Amino acid sequence: MLDAVAHNMRFQDRADAGRQLANRLKRYAHRPDVLVLGLPRGGVPVAYEVAQALNAPLDICLVRKLGVPDHEELALGAIASGGVRVLNDDVVRGLDIATSTIDAIAAKELQELQRRDRAYRGDRPPPTIRDRTVILVDDGIATGATMRAAISVVSPQQPARLIVAAPVAAPSLYDELRLKVDEVVCVALPDRLTAIGCWYENFSQTSDEDVRHRLASQP
Repeated sequence: MLDAVAHNMRFQDRADAGRQLANRLKRYAHRPDVLVLGLPRGGVPVAYEVAQALNAPLDICLVRKLGVPDHEELALGAIASGGVRVLNDDVVRGLDIATSTIDAIAAKELQELQRRDRAYRGDRPPPTIRDRTVILVDDGIATGATMRAAISVVSPQQPARLIVAAPVAAPSLYDELRLKVDEVVCVALPDRLTAIGCWYENFSQTSDEDVRHRLASQP
């Protein structure tokens, strides 16, 4: 499900984007089986607004982007909990990135993944996924690496329905992800998506404390 939007449309911030995204997910409101999972860090403020609007619990799906050396914003892949690794083959081949380089980047990001897991979750156990309607939320989908990794973590846990939701995404990724999950919900699908931040008036970095605060505010 998507709405056509003007090319000059921008979200005020992640909270505004989350509220607009929630409007497109209204049919999932007040359902006891729904679980909203934000991708830290930037996806969590968006997911928080979605969870609030749907009256659904919020948790996180920990994923770390693997950035290209000296161009960290460009994802060569992503890792997630449980040893999941997803690579953007076109980027890896196009830039001729060595396997040893990828392994070194992944090892470093694994340390950060584990640190965030301790920082965000503390003693709370991971949520139950099986037989639930799970909505995976990020602040945008540019290369798809992190969302693919998140899907690879959640799908084997047998959710009843798996939905990917983001304020903005590249059209090609929208089509690709629809083949992997039950539904993809976006607010904007621009013809060319160079950077997620271009779609936000305020795209300031989300802090660890922001993530903890939003998770702690859950019932």
